[in-house]
Amino acid sequence: MPSWKLVSGLFIGFVGCLVATFGIAYAMVSIPNENDAAKSQNNVYYWANGAQMVATGTGANRQNIPIEQIPKAMQFAVISAENKSFYSDSGVDPMGIARALANMARGGQTQGGSTITQQFVKNTYLSQEQSISRKFKEMFISIKVGTKVKKPQILQGYLNTSYFGRGAYGIQAAAQTYYGKDAAKLTPSECAVLAALLKGPTYYDPAGATDLDKSATQDANTKRSKDRWSWILGEMHKDKHLTDADYQEAIKKYPTPQGRKAIKGMTGQISYLADTAKRYVLAHSDITEAQFDKGGYQIYTTFDKDKVTALTAAVKKIQKDRLDPKNRELDKYVQFGAASVVPNDGAIVALYGGAGYENGHFTNNADTSGVPVGSTWKPFVLAAAMEYGTYKTAPTGLSPMSKYNGNDHLKVRRPDGTYFLNKDNSTFFQNNESDHAWGYITLRKAMEQSVNTPFVQLGVDVGLSKVRDVARASGIQTGFEGLNPSFAIGTSTPSAIRMADAYATFAASGKHTDPYSVTQVKYNGTDQPGFSKPKSTQAMDANVANNVTDTLENVIQNGTGQNAKALGRTAAGKTGTTDSNKSAWFVGYTRQLSTSVAMFRENPKTHRLLSMNGTAGVASIHGGDIPTSVWTEYMKAALKGKSDESFPSAEKIGEVDDEAGAPSPTPTITPTQPTETPTESPSPTPSDTPTTQSPSPTDSCQFGFNCDNTGGTDAGGTDGGVTGSPTPTDTTGNGGTTRGNGNGNGGNGGLFAGTNG
Repeated sequence: MPSWKLVSGLFIGFVGCLVATFGIAYAMVSIPNENDAAKSQNNVYYWANGAQMVATGTGANRQNIPIEQIPKAMQFAVISAENKSFYSDSGVDPMGIARALANMARGGQTQGGSTITQQFVKNTYLSQEQSISRKFKEMFISIKVGTKVKKPQILQGYLNTSYFGRGAYGIQAAAQTYYGKDAAKLTPSECAVLAALLKGPTYYDPAGATDLDKSATQDANTKRSKDRWSWILGEMHKDKHLTDADYQEAIKKYPTPQGRKAIKGMTGQISYLADTAKRYVLAHSDITEAQFDKGGYQIYTTFDKDKVTALTAAVKKIQKDRLDPKNRELDKYVQFGAASVVPNDGAIVALYGGAGYENGHFTNNADTSGVPVGSTWKPFVLAAAMEYGTYKTAPTGLSPMSKYNGNDHLKVRRPDGTYFLNKDNSTFFQNNESDHAWGYITLRKAMEQSVNTPFVQLGVDVGLSKVRDVARASGIQTGFEGLNPSFAIGTSTPSAIRMADAYATFAASGKHTDPYSVTQVKYNGTDQPGFSKPKSTQAMDANVANNVTDTLENVIQNGTGQNAKALGRTAAGKTGTTDSNKSAWFVGYTRQLSTSVAMFRENPKTHRLLSMNGTAGVASIHGGDIPTSVWTEYMKAALKGKSDESFPSAEKIGEVDDEAGAPSPTPTITPTQPTETPTESPSPTPSDTPTTQSPSPTDSCQFGFNCDNTGGTDAGGTDGGVTGSPTPTDTTGNGGTTRGNGNGNGGNGGLFAGTNG
């Protein structure tokens, strides 16, 4: 049993060691200097070939000012909002430190200090390290600052080193960035808005930051900013930092900040390339936006300078040729977004994000959602049908030669036989773009001519959740809308980058690789983790993807994408147009490159989509028109000198299972001369006797049910067979009185085919 003297001695020795350790640590740390934090470095971006793209830094957007030039309202705004006991506390929050240490012990990230003093220390502590040792260092520095530095100087340092977003460090830079004035001239109301930004500029900048987070929209951020602005003013009033009269004046109207401005070097497409790369870096590392904007990073991208130039030139050429916003009102506010991805790799080699930051366009149209993709979604429906089958054929896949009703204004049937209803319980009808009577046509033909009704019913028969799963496996991660019947024809709003990447999955025989824009990141020359090339996964059966490609090749050769034939090489693609003509797409690919082009009109104030009916002097804009022209112009340049590689052959797939109500194939029968003339109708004369025909298995309109395609080789007779009226003894019946256009077989007349078209 140790004596009390031994125990006391050990305890005193232990306490002495702690005091000595504390004293040594306290003596070794230095007080931070806000001027050190103001030293700026550039972030340097590089093209895929290693050449420098742009060097952009924040040095010009940082300027320290003395506390006398910082309005009292700004000082008290941050005190009331963040640290009410600032002038009386020691500068350290023990409970906050304990929470941070506990979080790190669980493997989480370090947390920011709870006091203004701790935040000042954190702002000026330039190490990127996330560790317990760093947290203890910050604690000792905070304690030393709290005892050695006067409170006004601490507050000055905090406001000179805090990050306010848009690359603005410090209150002076923030005042210029958001209100175009010196900090000394800020009003109390403006001070409250800037203080709200310290909560997190990504979510409290009224201009929005969807480039960093899709939820940080302009509307959502404005609401958050206004709510916190109002709360901060209320706290200032409650804390006696605003008189009743000053509070009433400040709360009267929210002082909306100025819009974004272009940063030096961030012009043209460079602004969107750097934005895309920055977003990728932040999403694939522990680097925060504030740390990144301090500079010192070297970012090596996948962007091909020649292809970026070619894509920009293609957009500009078609704009010049087709649009005239100065003289045609409906040509105003037209925008484009485009992206180009390498199949089997995922590298984003080119994009077009808009008119450039210097023209006030800060939204990256290549990497933003909100524009419905229309019929470019149909390949995912077909892929799901071939992969999973319908509720009638599962687990066997469905053949693209299966027939569905292509007529306009059709009810959509559930698997249980009931029909979909609108919200008011009226019957839901799906429409096509026109009222053309297609009749029952193969899914291949429906894709070729972009007929809506077959794919809406097919999506329901397959299961809309399975369609979503196939799209997700192919690379679509966001932008999914509600799983209602129209989901099958493109109500979703993924980005141009994601659409190009998803179609690259078809080009790669079902292998998907996540799109990436950064291959390597260094900080002051040291490699940063998290930027290895994404791995490929088999998103769908290879033959499913190859059959989709075969179907989309036919879209270009014989369907709505025929303008893309001007590319002069093997390609597959799909057009897309949405309700009210608010957006038009073309997404297409070769073995080497997958590219998407979106076109839309947007109200510059509300950011709502506008109709393009009448744009470019035509009744309506379709995906097969201007977007396909941009795609073709770009792909010609991007693939110049490359070999024309054919796609893998598509093997026969799935089971032919026609939609309920589709006619059964007509057997081949050799007609015989009737033994007697029927009294109900005269016998046909030799010239009227129909020729018995065997339907071709490749003829998608082989039965001639209102299935014409002017000029197409498989067109059936429009009215052939409609008026045929066989009698019990006349097995052939009369052929239709009107022949269809085209070179294909004529329609059925009674039991047999009528005269050829």
